[in-house]
Amino acid sequence: MPNRDSIELRHLRDFVAVAEELHFGRAAERLGISQPPLSQQIRQLEQRLGVRLFTRTNRRVALTAAGAALLPEARELLARTDHALELAQRAARGEVGELRLGLTRSTALSGYIPRAIMRFRQRFPLVHLTLHELNSLQQVDALLERKLQLGFVRNGRLPAPLASRYLFDDPLVAVVPGDGVDAAGTRAAPALHAADLAQRPFVLFAPRAGAGIRGQIMTLCRDAGFTPRVTQEALEASTIVGLVAAGIGVSILPASYAHVHIPGVRYLPLTDKGAVSRIDLAWRRDEREPAVARFVDLIGETAGPVPVARSGGVRGAD
Repeated sequence: MPNRDSIELRHLRDFVAVAEELHFGRAAERLGISQPPLSQQIRQLEQRLGVRLFTRTNRRVALTAAGAALLPEARELLARTDHALELAQRAARGEVGELRLGLTRSTALSGYIPRAIMRFRQRFPLVHLTLHELNSLQQVDALLERKLQLGFVRNGRLPAPLASRYLFDDPLVAVVPGDGVDAAGTRAAPALHAADLAQRPFVLFAPRAGAGIRGQIMTLCRDAGFTPRVTQEALEASTIVGLVAAGIGVSILPASYAHVHIPGVRYLPLTDKGAVSRIDLAWRRDEREPAVARFVDLIGETAGPVPVARSGGVRGAD
């Protein structure tokens, strides 16, 4: 009775080589072995299948009907096996799989992060990126709960289980009506100090929006010697910019929001020392998914090379 359980992949590889060469000497050379072991392997395969695969004479080797039927199936099986092994190896190198990535509304607008994501997709096309728009506080929670594997967070002091890599500083800018007059009421200037906005009504994110950048703006204004007079709040940055265009007030936002083009609004640099918002890439310290390491390495090609971790409560969020 045929013993099919004892058939190994090497038997099939040897069979395919002989079937394609129709010459034991050439097949042995192709396989990098001597001819006698190859002949023995073919005899073993025939015995275990209980069929003849080749007819042999002193002059020629030919496939039998059984051999001709087996050849395409053996080729497909070997190809699928090679593909499966390669897939496993690529997964171990972080070249395939799925990556759950968080980003904030504003970081999605910065040129740096979309370019980094595009580079990763080009280099690792078999890794499926799932992007989730969350503010930084939400991203930290999602990382801790393993709902995200990576997150682009703003101004966050991260809890101990998370590590981060510094990416870049996103400047804060004054958002003022584009009427040709700066926020201080004089002719337009190339830059402002936050104190120049002290007498103007402010439009800011509502606390329930979960935008921690509001806290940074309040701190910036207090450091400049005033508490902003907030007359209007909104849940979305585009709404804030629209309200500024309508003359409701002024605002301060990360410079990445300058990509929101609404007529009647100018984005003016702030000269204050603290007028900057730090952007980091964060991940779990115990993360073992190879694709995460590949993404961190790719980011490191253009960002700070040394990962840093900051412990304490999460402070800022976008």
